[in-house]
Amino acid sequence: MTANELRTMYVNFFKERGHKEIASASLLPENDPTVLFTTAGMHPLVPYLLGEKHPSGKRLTDIQKCVRTEDIDEVGDDTHCTFFEMLGNWSLGDYFKQESISMSFDFLTNPKNYPQ
Repeated sequence: MTANELRTMYVNFFKERGHKEIASASLLPENDPTVLFTTAGMHPLVPYLLGEKHPSGKRLTDIQKCVRTEDIDEVGDDTHCTFFEMLGNWSLGDYFKQESISMSFDFLTNPKNYPQ
């Protein structure tokens, strides 16, 4: 399986469960002077996680590009990375941990979710 196939499978899985796909936000956060880069998948969604209404609804899925610089001097070995993508499924007040864990477990363990 290629990385693109995995991304597509992930997004489609959550779209089938009522999530709307949203685009990856910029690596340079907008309107947030507290950080230099988008460092986590949830970072662009903070206003919505705090209660603002998202224009795409309460169930979202995305592939967010991220940069981490905390250990940039260690980048290049087998355990450190600086640029990566986080696959995300988000509930903005629609469901909580139990349903999120159940969906993620199904995605990871149910063979019917994978191409034959």
